[in-house]
Amino acid sequence: MPSPKGPVAELSFRVVVLGIILSVVMGAANVYLGLKAGMTVSASIPAAVLAMLIFRGIMRDGTILEANQVQTTASAGESLAAGIIFTVPALVLLGTWQKFDMVMTTLIAFTGGLLGILMMIPMRRVFVTGDNDELTFPEGVACASVLEASSDESGDHRDALGVVYGAIVGGLFKFLASFLGLFHATLEGAMTWGRRIFYFGSDSAPLLVGVGFIVRLNVAFLLFLGGTIGWLIAIPLLGGTEAMLADPLGGAWSLWKAKIRFIGVGAMVIGGIASIVKVRHGLVQAVRELRKSSSGQEDVPETDRDLPSRVIVGLAILCITLIGIVYAILTKHIAVAIAATVIMVVMSFFFTAVASYIVGLVGNSNSPVSGMTITAVLFTGGMLMVFGFSGEAGMLSTLGVAAIVCCTACTSGDVCNDLKTGQIVGASPYKQQTMQIVGVAVAAVVMAPVMQLLHNNTPGGIGGKLLAAPQAGLFASLAKGLFGDGKLPWDMVGIGAGVGVVILIVDAILERRKSSFRAHIMPIAVGIYLPFGLAIPILIGGLLAHFLAGGAKEKEAEQRLHRGVLFSSGVIAGESLMGVGLALLASMGLKQLKLGIPGGVLSWLTFVGMLSMVGVFYFLSKPRQQN
Repeated sequence: MPSPKGPVAELSFRVVVLGIILSVVMGAANVYLGLKAGMTVSASIPAAVLAMLIFRGIMRDGTILEANQVQTTASAGESLAAGIIFTVPALVLLGTWQKFDMVMTTLIAFTGGLLGILMMIPMRRVFVTGDNDELTFPEGVACASVLEASSDESGDHRDALGVVYGAIVGGLFKFLASFLGLFHATLEGAMTWGRRIFYFGSDSAPLLVGVGFIVRLNVAFLLFLGGTIGWLIAIPLLGGTEAMLADPLGGAWSLWKAKIRFIGVGAMVIGGIASIVKVRHGLVQAVRELRKSSSGQEDVPETDRDLPSRVIVGLAILCITLIGIVYAILTKHIAVAIAATVIMVVMSFFFTAVASYIVGLVGNSNSPVSGMTITAVLFTGGMLMVFGFSGEAGMLSTLGVAAIVCCTACTSGDVCNDLKTGQIVGASPYKQQTMQIVGVAVAAVVMAPVMQLLHNNTPGGIGGKLLAAPQAGLFASLAKGLFGDGKLPWDMVGIGAGVGVVILIVDAILERRKSSFRAHIMPIAVGIYLPFGLAIPILIGGLLAHFLAGGAKEKEAEQRLHRGVLFSSGVIAGESLMGVGLALLASMGLKQLKLGIPGGVLSWLTFVGMLSMVGVFYFLSKPRQQN
């Protein structure tokens, strides 16, 4: 990458085009990943590497700032996907929508994502450029390091191809499993002892190993611990009915769906409250900074200039107006729509600050958005009840508020992370903010078509075993329990809250002892309400990362794992995009081929395939030997 002597190129036509393409690709991939795994991973680093690879390998030129703008746009699509798939499918699961409403879903995605960007901008000087040693921005700094290393003419850029290799491997495995039917999606079984049901199972998807590799062993183990609490401890303790004992596998799933996952809800509520308490001082600072944002920026250097305040205010007014219209159409009740809009604005600002602060502490991938959204659902439901609203209008407005708040929190956290990366490499904030808006606008258009495609052409659809959409299912149950004819197992929520308090105490003790291992509450809570089979490959990925890091300190460990992170990102993207592509083929009538392989043989093939995939991960993730 040439070292420019004059102004460094930053925004260009090719940057916009490539950013839009990667925003759509990353958005579609993370729709699949989030519906399947109940979590997403940041697209910033793989997008940055792909941008540099294209600029260097194909176009033979480009600058670090151009790659940064591409990465900024692409990650906006990924973050928006997380916000949408956690909430909007609940409307289909409840039966309110028979299919995804293209216009309404696009409006929810665009306005929620845009509001997250607009609300985060005045907070930039508090969280990104402010003097706060606590906010280390691990993912933002890591992405900046990747950009700087990739722009070095003398560097070894072979690792960048790991994204491509990973995409090929992940896509091939998904094709063999889902189209040719050579592997089971899950190996699972259950047995009874007395009136107790004992379950064990593992998903075979390589993308989950990639997720575990990226989040590392601490988080991967906590997810497994949550799954252990829910599936290996709580289900046997509850026991089953005669019908459940007659079909122990179905009984285990029924117990988890009806009761166990609500333990995770209770723990998440405690985690959400704890997160808010932790960032309370940052919230006060953000409010103060918002009051200053109306001052002009004429004398501010370009590398510290935000979008003009008149643009921010104008777009915010447009956003809030459109959201109010969406709520009015959704609920068919003007008073409820007005109340929901007011609650949404307050909670969106609040959780923008919370999400931005937490991203600075633990990174974008570890932000507890699920806990924030559950808190928003319960708070909104409670407020609407106080105002006297009930029935379907209350249920739909609660989900409407949750959808916007979730999109706002996901996008604002991503914006904060990207602005930190931009600050390090010398980007112009207002140009990044412009590209983030472009990324959100484009990604918003593809959310509904991709979800509808997957829902129509995946066995069981969204909410089934293959695409469990656990968050959306939970939010549907919460809304139905608060306003509909559903009954929430409040005893399970209470037990989860107690578990959450215990986890907080344990984590406080570990923090005081300066332990490298932490008991973060949100991964444990997520593990409780995710299908247990997901936790096994995620744990395997975490163990692989730990082993390959070789006990190195954080900075050196990141360098040793860089090749594996890129390969894992490629596997996730490749498998996810193949899943979307196979759904598209199915919609055209080209469905799975039936090879007639006996079930027992298929189980062995799946087991061998999983072992082989672990070996592939190991060999393609090993750090290169230095000459």
